[in-house]
Amino acid sequence: MKKILASVLALFNLSSPLALAEERTAEALLHQMNETSQHLSYELSCVLIKKNSIESLLYRYALNNNQQLAHLVYLSDRSQEVIRRDSEVIYIEPCVESFTIESGNIVEHTILPLNSDVKELSQFYNLTQVSRAREVGVACQVLRVASKDGLRHSYILWVDEKSKLLLRADLVDRDGEVLEQYRTISYSVNDNTSEISDALNTVKLPVVLFLPKGSLEDSFCTAGWIPNGFEFTALSLIAIGSTERMMETQMFSDGLFSFSVCVSQSDDYSLKGKFVRQGRRTLHSHVKGGKEISVVGDIPPAIAKRITQSVTIKKSMDTTQ
Repeated sequence: MKKILASVLALFNLSSPLALAEERTAEALLHQMNETSQHLSYELSCVLIKKNSIESLLYRYALNNNQQLAHLVYLSDRSQEVIRRDSEVIYIEPCVESFTIESGNIVEHTILPLNSDVKELSQFYNLTQVSRAREVGVACQVLRVASKDGLRHSYILWVDEKSKLLLRADLVDRDGEVLEQYRTISYSVNDNTSEISDALNTVKLPVVLFLPKGSLEDSFCTAGWIPNGFEFTALSLIAIGSTERMMETQMFSDGLFSFSVCVSQSDDYSLKGKFVRQGRRTLHSHVKGGKEISVVGDIPPAIAKRITQSVTIKKSMDTTQ
């Protein structure tokens, strides 16, 4: 028995430094990937593969005179474009009035899931260097960004060894099932930023929409349980369509994934006990005390349900606001 215990301890002592070294290597590579994605000028042609659909995307990025410029174009079914100039992001879509919001990121599908503090992420995700592989014909380092507590999704990333650009990202759930997959078809790195910067700087942006924000102290409800690592980012109160119904939305993020807690007065159209899952997105809704409570975001279904059921109403919602 003592021999077995000694062997286990010896194996643990050998594996711990190795695991620590792998984590540090993975952290360093993720830092390089983040730096590259914000300081190189490049173009990515990629596909977003879901369970029942495939979308083609073109993403261009340039840093010109310390100004960040990005352009995302949907090339398949929907004709949509998203343009970013520093903190201003414009959404352009046929039959819909274009609008601009203040944001540090394009709030849409891109192949860049990581744009946050890697040290903070390492508190809630195991960062591991898995292997070497090829993607788009080039050598890549394969990394795993895996949830430590099982309360959120995980990523497997393919990072170009030379340019440090992210060329593939598999989003997986707690059971290892691939929910979404970004795969680069072709890419190029170009130091000449004039083409993209001239085009995007001449675009006339619509007036910026300033969404009403508040603090949790002003909210009508409280989520009694939130997964560790998710922090409150914004609160808004808006009217639903042309009705007098008001909906409060609390937004939370851990730097990699996000979700919203939405509360409104219930009516005949309320989603009573509704559960919907489409790829990374989960929606869980139920009615309690005359209020429709919904949680929607990039989180597992069981977690969305637990958050929804933990919500309590602090005060009545004044629909005349």
